[in-house]
Amino acid sequence: MSMEFLMASGLGFVTACGIYLLLRGRTFPVVLGLSLIGYAVNVFIFLVGRLWTDALPILVGEGPVADPLPQALVLTAIVIGFATTGFVIELALRSRHESGSDHVDGHEPGHAPGCMPPAPPPEGGQGGRA
Repeated sequence: MSMEFLMASGLGFVTACGIYLLLRGRTFPVVLGLSLIGYAVNVFIFLVGRLWTDALPILVGEGPVADPLPQALVLTAIVIGFATTGFVIELALRSRHESGSDHVDGHEPGHAPGCMPPAPPPEGGQGGRA
């Protein structure tokens, strides 16, 4: 079994898991699916630079040298992916607060789309009176 086949199979598996999680009804699995898709894209960008064996990371003389561009692209993508994941988590939390549901379409299955679940009691315990 070659290294290329192993990496392609692993990349396909991670992508399939990410797509499966994206199709779930709750927001947290969707966020995990987006993260897995982001990881798969990072590995794909890294693999575009070829799998080098016995290649130096820095040009110091004769011989093959690994391409540093995919490594720089993946590092940038990791930073951008982290920021995007934080933003999507904040959107999911805000949506949960506004709609009262964790579903991506905003309502629980078996309930009418316009029905809102009962609001939780206020934290003060006084029923809103001061």
